[in-house]
Amino acid sequence: MSQPPLRIIIAALGSYGDVHPFLALGRSLRDRGHDVRFIAPAMYESLTRAAGLQFIPVGTIEQFERLSTNAKLWHPTQSFRVVAEGTAELFEPFYRAIVENYEQGSTILVLSSLLLAGRVAQEVLGAPAVSVHLSPAIIRSIENPPWIPPLPVSARLPKWWNRLTFRVVDVLVVDWHLTRRLNTFRATLGLGPVRRIFDGWMHSPDRLIGLFPPWFGPPAGDWPPQTVLSGFPLYDEADITPIDPQLEKFLEDGPPPIAFTPGSAMRHGQRFFAVSVETCRMLGRRGLLVSRHPEHLPADLGPAIRHVEYAPFSRLLPRCAAIVHHGGIGTSAQALAAGIPQLVVPMAHDQADNALRLQKLGVAEFLRAKRFSPRAAAWKLERVMDPAHRAVCMVVKKKFTAENPVVKTAELIEQTLEIARGRITSLARDAVTAQIHA
Repeated sequence: MSQPPLRIIIAALGSYGDVHPFLALGRSLRDRGHDVRFIAPAMYESLTRAAGLQFIPVGTIEQFERLSTNAKLWHPTQSFRVVAEGTAELFEPFYRAIVENYEQGSTILVLSSLLLAGRVAQEVLGAPAVSVHLSPAIIRSIENPPWIPPLPVSARLPKWWNRLTFRVVDVLVVDWHLTRRLNTFRATLGLGPVRRIFDGWMHSPDRLIGLFPPWFGPPAGDWPPQTVLSGFPLYDEADITPIDPQLEKFLEDGPPPIAFTPGSAMRHGQRFFAVSVETCRMLGRRGLLVSRHPEHLPADLGPAIRHVEYAPFSRLLPRCAAIVHHGGIGTSAQALAAGIPQLVVPMAHDQADNALRLQKLGVAEFLRAKRFSPRAAAWKLERVMDPAHRAVCMVVKKKFTAENPVVKTAELIEQTLEIARGRITSLARDAVTAQIHA
């Protein structure tokens, strides 16, 4: 290291797939000599401690359970309200945890996408901060907007239309469900209100890091100027959670199976897995169902299909014929790195945009959730598992060989202290100039 040790406060929120990348960053920064403090929902305590990081819990396991069991979390138009309500509940505990662990002059905040309480803490403390986004869909663009059905925005539409659409969404949806709660919290700290938070405020003015490569999410011309892309981190607990011996035996005893997962946070996967099992039978293929919630699986899987609660995808997917999944960015990245075909069944959030990007790369097909049936899935899988798609998958896989995104991201985080000092100095200079001219 070329600089003194820093205190790095990492605040993360979301599913296991959302938290994994921040664990990888925490370990890298710790290994570089920094004092890393990991703030996340209480359910991640054992995982964080197993990764060797200091853990500060927020909220309760019951809160997370209540959020994740809400079926509307996966509805394309109602999911935002559920996420907004869950995020707002944690404004105060996240803010308090950050303030209590902050050390003036030597601390950098690392904030996941919905850590709005972290942005408030940055304002109050004058702290250097990095916003870290896992997928391109989080960064709003008028020139090349993400595909988030049912929003009628597209790079093919006039910019004025995209701008108007986002403004309407902000007023009717974001302001109603999230911004008013945020401003109520800000008022308790003596801060004024903010508007159109997704139009720019949610990003730290110091640095915005996209944990994806430019070949997956090319930067739009109107993205914030402080944006830097570092690549997929690909952390999946492989060093903590080995492949189960029974799963190992299943993988060895026959041809590569097709893996199926609706995501670690999905608590309503009955239909997904019922279709998955029937699809395997229709294709005459072995299948592997990955879910932390076995109560959602069909009672009779048969000898050709197995269930596992969790397996590190970096170890599992290279031994699979293909994967059918929800379009989460972590699963998408692991499948790209494994070089296997994908069938994506997006439901909400950033999943549709990820699915479209995968299709454009030539490594995936996708089906809307309502059209996910055994016949449709079997047809799509046969198509995406053909030699042409497999060849493209192998070409994309080679893009990962020279990358070390975690180290690159750690370096970008370290640089943020000087960037923030320069920003604060510039703001002070502008304030003095304004007073002189006044």
